Amino acid sequence: MAETKKLGRPKAFKSPEELFQFFQDYVNHEKANPYKIKDWVGKDAEPIIREKEKPITLEGFENYVWMQDKATDIGDYLYNRDGRYSDFTAICLRIKQMVRQEQIAGGMAGVYNPSITQRLNGLKENIENTNNNNNDDLITALIKSGNAKIISE
Repeated sequence: MAETKKLGRPKAFKSPEELFQFFQDYVNHEKANPYKIKDWVGKDAEPIIREKEKPITLEGFENYVWMQDKATDIGDYLYNRDGRYSDFTAICLRIKQMVRQEQIAGGMAGVYNPSITQRLNGLKENIENTNNNNNDDLITALIKSGNAKIISE
């Protein structure tokens, strides 16, 4: 009997565990390689190098995978396009949650810019401002209380 060949490219990751291992490697790489920012301190403006922690992002993870020559795009895994990556759904959900948790916690702790963290993760306080400029109620209340003065020309 003839062997049937699968159409399309083979999956870059053979298992969810392999994808998660790449994610852990990405996190370790980012945390071991902080941003180095030159700053000047003191009255003589002595130059120093400050280290700033790199945030974990899905985009950063995708770029890390690409730079490791593992895959050019992992969107199919992350979003289960066409239902072909169902066995990766649980691990991808966990990866997304870990990224979100790290960003939110870092924003709350002041490690990352809280405003950007809120925007990236859809965290915003909705303030409803309803001002219909209808002063009729105020005017009526002032007249009834006797505190309104009518100004005539």
